[in-house]
Amino acid sequence: MRQEKPGVLLVNLGTPEAPTTAAVKRYLKQFLGDPRVVDTPRWLWWPILNFIIVPFRSPRVSKLYASVWMEEGSPLMVFSKRQRAALAQRLDMPVELGMSYGQPSLDGAVQRLLAQGVTKLIVLPLYPQFSCSTVAAVWDGLAASFKPLRSLPEVAFIRDYAEHPAYIAALKASVERSFAQHGEPDLLVLSFHGIPQRFANEGDDYPLRCKDTTDALAAALGIAPHKIMMTFQSRFGREPWLMPYTDETMKSLPAKGIKHVQVMSPGFAADCLETLEEISGENCEIFLHAGGEKFEYIPALNADDEHIDMMVQLVNARR
Repeated sequence: MRQEKPGVLLVNLGTPEAPTTAAVKRYLKQFLGDPRVVDTPRWLWWPILNFIIVPFRSPRVSKLYASVWMEEGSPLMVFSKRQRAALAQRLDMPVELGMSYGQPSLDGAVQRLLAQGVTKLIVLPLYPQFSCSTVAAVWDGLAASFKPLRSLPEVAFIRDYAEHPAYIAALKASVERSFAQHGEPDLLVLSFHGIPQRFANEGDDYPLRCKDTTDALAAALGIAPHKIMMTFQSRFGREPWLMPYTDETMKSLPAKGIKHVQVMSPGFAADCLETLEEISGENCEIFLHAGGEKFEYIPALNADDEHIDMMVQLVNARR
């Protein structure tokens, strides 16, 4: 008789293995080479990526990574490993970490789980709001891992958790800690990673899921509508992305009398280059240079107890 054994696959985007030009080149080629991320026809995109984007972008990006690199490694990897360890302590089943791009690979994580006799994969992509460019890429990676197998495990795939009560409670606790430490700001900005507007026009419900998170958090905080707003960061390329853009918003706020802001990025389950350098660094400078007086970045949930509690609830609901 088949013995049922569940296991958890945590998945995040990935990171270069070192803050070097060579490591960043390897990472960008894999990341930006995924049609889920950039869907430009391959015949056109391949030479642009390999002869323009990767050679010219990698040296600059490697310096940005070096500015946030931790003693233990890339922030995303450090916090993701802590999340895996904390979740494994709370569950009576195997837990593995895989990345869509780079190491540890998603395929390697799947193979490690199957080697432990796992017959049911509970897949938790650490993207609170679904997007075709992130969550769907995890599905693609799973399908590729399964292709050579003769026997497949059962799969419980967690599409997203944009308004899960435990997720909203964890965000609320994080915001309240920041308010208590720094005072309540003129405006709380929720900066989500952007996607091309075209993706949303073609059916990606990501902006709706971001709004679901924003509305649920605003209700939980009991904050006035004019004191919270949603923006989008990290645009890439020339076509229109979701608006309003975070950097342009930061530039415009002081002229409107908003001198104190706090910014969080609820779409990131772990702090990374996009939060630590782009938000806490670059966008802070933009705001202060434009006449702002106080800027605080509210860290990602990382391995906070409330965050791990949420993961436990998500997993136990599907075991």
